[in-house]
Amino acid sequence: MAVFTCQHAVRYRSCNNMSNLLTMRSLLHLLPRTWLRFAVCLFAMMPAMASARSGRQAQNQPPKQVPPPLVLAGGTIIDVTAWGRSANDVPDAVIYIRDGRITAVGPRAALPIPKGSKVIDCTGKYLIPGLIDGFAGMNSQTQANANLYMGVTSVVASSDSVRGHVDQHANPAPHLYLVDSIGSTDDWSLLIHDPEWAKKLKDPPGRPVELSPEDTARQLQDTAKLGTKVLWLGHDLTAANTQWIVEKAHQLGLITYGEFVSTSYRIGVQDGVDVLLHMGRYELGVIPEELQKPLAEDPGGSASRTAYGYAERLPPMDSHWGDYGNFLASHHAALMPTLSQFYLRLPNHRNLWHEPASQILSETELDSPPDRQTGEAVYPLSLWTRHLPNSTIHWMEESARKKADQQASRMWTINRRIFEAYPHYLAASGAPAMGTMPGISMHTELEMLVRLGLSPREAVAAATNNYAEQFKWSELGQIAPGRRADILVLDGDPTVSIWNVRRINTLILDGNEVDRGALLKK
Repeated sequence: MAVFTCQHAVRYRSCNNMSNLLTMRSLLHLLPRTWLRFAVCLFAMMPAMASARSGRQAQNQPPKQVPPPLVLAGGTIIDVTAWGRSANDVPDAVIYIRDGRITAVGPRAALPIPKGSKVIDCTGKYLIPGLIDGFAGMNSQTQANANLYMGVTSVVASSDSVRGHVDQHANPAPHLYLVDSIGSTDDWSLLIHDPEWAKKLKDPPGRPVELSPEDTARQLQDTAKLGTKVLWLGHDLTAANTQWIVEKAHQLGLITYGEFVSTSYRIGVQDGVDVLLHMGRYELGVIPEELQKPLAEDPGGSASRTAYGYAERLPPMDSHWGDYGNFLASHHAALMPTLSQFYLRLPNHRNLWHEPASQILSETELDSPPDRQTGEAVYPLSLWTRHLPNSTIHWMEESARKKADQQASRMWTINRRIFEAYPHYLAASGAPAMGTMPGISMHTELEMLVRLGLSPREAVAAATNNYAEQFKWSELGQIAPGRRADILVLDGDPTVSIWNVRRINTLILDGNEVDRGALLKK
C-alpha cells in the first residue's frame, strides 16, 4: 500500500469520487493506517491554521486605543534628590500620568503634549512630591481629610494609647504605612486581636516585658503578613534582642524605628537601626555606661529619670554632644525628631486653631490640644487642685508651663548642637500627640527643621525623597517615571521660603485631582 502523506490528505479531501463511493466507516475499515496518518497530519496542522485565522482577525480589528494621559504642563519641578543637596530643577516641565503613576517627565521642548490629553496648566507654579509624615496617628476621617488638605499624601501610621487606633477605612485618605511594635508586650499591637497572640501580647500590670526570642521571631513573620511596613523597637528591648531583630527585620524588608531605653543608642545605631525617633529620647546616647547598665532592668523608673536628667543637664557645648553628632552622621540611622511635639513650648509659635484645616478636627480626637482662644499649651492639674484658690491654681499652671518651656528650650539647644554634625533627617509630626494636629503640624515640622539649620530644599527633601533614600521605598518621594502620582502644585517657590509649601494650588493623589475645598466639609 502506498504511503499516505499530508499532501495526499489535502488532495484526498477534495476527491469527490472517493467521498461519494466510500463512507467514513468503510474508509476506516479499508485504509486504517492511511487514515491514521491523515488524522495525525490534520491535528498537527490545526495550531497553524488557528494562528493564521486569528492573525487575519487581528489585522481586520483596529488597534487598541491607549487613552491620553493626564498632563501637568508648565511648572517647575523641584529637585529633592541627594538629601536636598541637588538643585537640578526642571523649568517649564511636562508630566504624563496614567493609572495613578507618573509615566514620563521632561522639559516641554522634549515632551510634547499628546492630543486629547487633560492638561492642568502649571505655568508659574512649582511642583513637589506629596508630603510624607513619617510617624503619626490617623484615628478618623476628619484627620485623614486634614492631612490631605495640607498636602500629606502618605503617613507612617501608629496605633497607640496617645494617638488612638488608625482608621484604615477612611476614604479619601493618605497612603498608610503601618507601624507595629516588636519584641515586647503591647496592648496596641496590630496582632493583639489575633487569638494566638492576645494572651502573649497583653501588657502585664506595671510595665511591658520582653517576649522570648522564639515568640519574637514568630511575631516578626506574622506582623509582616499583615502588611506592616515599620517596626517600633521600644523601651524594654535589651541589646541582644535589638541586634537580631534589626537583622531579621531587614531580611523581611521591614524598616526599624528605635526609641531605646534598655538598649544603648550607640549599640542600636551600630546594629543598623533605620531611624532614631523623637527629640527628648535619642539624647540618651550621651549617657555614660554606668547610667546605661541599670536601664536594662529599670527602663521606666528611677534609673531612667537619672539618665534623662543627666542628658538634659549636660551643657550643649560639652564635647560629648559633638562626638555623638559625628557618630550619628557616620552611620546609617536617620534622625526623626518630631520637633512639632515641642512647638507650643518654644518661642514664636502661633495658634494652630487659626488654620483652616483645624476647623474639622475634634478636640476629643487630639492629645493635649492647645487652648482654642490663646493657642497656648494646656497643663492640666490634678482634680484635687480645683478646691484651691484661683490665684494658687494660676501659680501652679504657670509653674508647670515654665518647667515645660525650660525643658523644651534645653532639648532644642542640644539638637542644634547635634545638627552641626549634619546627620540625615526625616520629617514627622507625631500628631495628634502633645498638642499637634494632623496635617497642620507637618508644616510646623518643616518650619522647625529650617529653624534648626536645614535649607528649605533640604527640609522638603526630609518630607519626600529622603524616605525613598533611607528606606528604599521606590514608589514615592520623587516626581519621576514609575513613582506614584502624588504631587503638590504650589503657588510659591519652596526653595526660597518653606512657608510656600503651604501655598497648595492643586493636590494630585494617585493621579487624580482632589477637591481640597470638599475636604473641609464635615
